[in-house]
Amino acid sequence: MTTGWSGRQRLIRVQDPADPRIAEFTAMRDKDLAGRGDRFIAEGRVVLQALLDAEAGSRQFVIEKALILENRIDGLGALLDRIDPACPVYVAGRDVLDAAVGFAMHRGILAVGRHVPAVSFASFLSNLPDQALLVAACGISNHDNIGGIFRNAGVFGADGIVLDASCCDPLYRKAIRVSVGAALRVPFCRAGSIGELVGDLSEQGFEVAGLSPHGAEPLSTYQPGRRLALLTGTEGEGLPAALLDQIRTLRIEQAPGMDSLNVATASGIALWHAATRMGRTGG
Repeated sequence: MTTGWSGRQRLIRVQDPADPRIAEFTAMRDKDLAGRGDRFIAEGRVVLQALLDAEAGSRQFVIEKALILENRIDGLGALLDRIDPACPVYVAGRDVLDAAVGFAMHRGILAVGRHVPAVSFASFLSNLPDQALLVAACGISNHDNIGGIFRNAGVFGADGIVLDASCCDPLYRKAIRVSVGAALRVPFCRAGSIGELVGDLSEQGFEVAGLSPHGAEPLSTYQPGRRLALLTGTEGEGLPAALLDQIRTLRIEQAPGMDSLNVATASGIALWHAATRMGRTGG
């Protein structure tokens, strides 16, 4: 192997795509680690860097192993130096790596990460600052949308995301990729049902504001308080009508003729407005 990286002695060469040491990476088009013991696949340089940053900045994430295309090693030295020496870093040629994952892996950078979730929803909320901005996502089943919501939350400085029990996994490989690594940067926690989630947020002093095309007041005039949770509903039906009758509701004003915005787009607009009013943007 030819490489200028000084740490090349730690690399473990793989020559068989069926090598059991890289079993987590095999047939990636047909399976995903998400939901299996809080493990997930990180793909690409940007996501690997986000995972390393998350591991260094908190105890929420751990890298368990990496698999790198051999011709990418030279340009990854600084990142690979940040990986714990006890973590195995496997390297393979193009034919072996592509055969293992089941398709042409152009990025050539993979890692297995593990998410260490909060002990409880209550403990997650107790670690938030006095002034806090959250997104509460309910029934989001599309990985592109959940990834987009995480990306928006990261861009606009949200303190975290709360997922009800029916949301899809933000650590699914595609969701992480769409989020541009924000799923590894923005703290998140699963709660129970949508009713339990709203009740717990209210008990912790959060105003829960539901986003709906039929919201009672326009987002443009809304002034958030010190603790706000923006509540988003399912891609199709939105938030339950019975719940909307119990909470403050906001609508994003739009031209006539269209039903509503995509949920990820709506979350971005609402987060921008709230973050701006709360002094979290600019500078």
